[in-house]
Amino acid sequence: MATRNEKDACDLLDADHRAVKKMFKDYEELTNSRARSAGQKKLELARQICQELTVHAQIEEEIFYPACRAAFKDTDLIAEAEVEHQTAKDLIAQIEGMTEADEMFDAKVKVLGEYIDHHVKEERGEMFPKARSARKLDLVGMREEMIARKEELMGQEA
Repeated sequence: MATRNEKDACDLLDADHRAVKKMFKDYEELTNSRARSAGQKKLELARQICQELTVHAQIEEEIFYPACRAAFKDTDLIAEAEVEHQTAKDLIAQIEGMTEADEMFDAKVKVLGEYIDHHVKEERGEMFPKARSARKLDLVGMREEMIARKEELMGQEA
């Protein structure tokens, strides 16, 4: 059983959440910039956001959600999270298929950010506390597995 000062799977996922939130904030600042290089920087940042979210969703779906599904009596939260992931993936695919010059590009990145904010609030407020109170889950061990898988996926993306 983990003590709360040990980093666990929820801490890892939450660190991803914070990193992506900062990227969305940086993106928003670029949308207000008049610099010539802002367009290219936005495109690069949007691609980075999409990659981070894709890898994050994959480690949740491969490792975290199945473990939670096995440990929770009520799995509605997990089903909702999976539906949210699918909608986010659809938006990510649209963004990845666009250029920054497309008039809908900024709108889609903004909506993706709002969508992810909602998803993060539910995970932080409901799923993580539930996972941490589930006796069957080794969240510290799961964190190590998730780190290894994340590194593997990021290597494939590079």
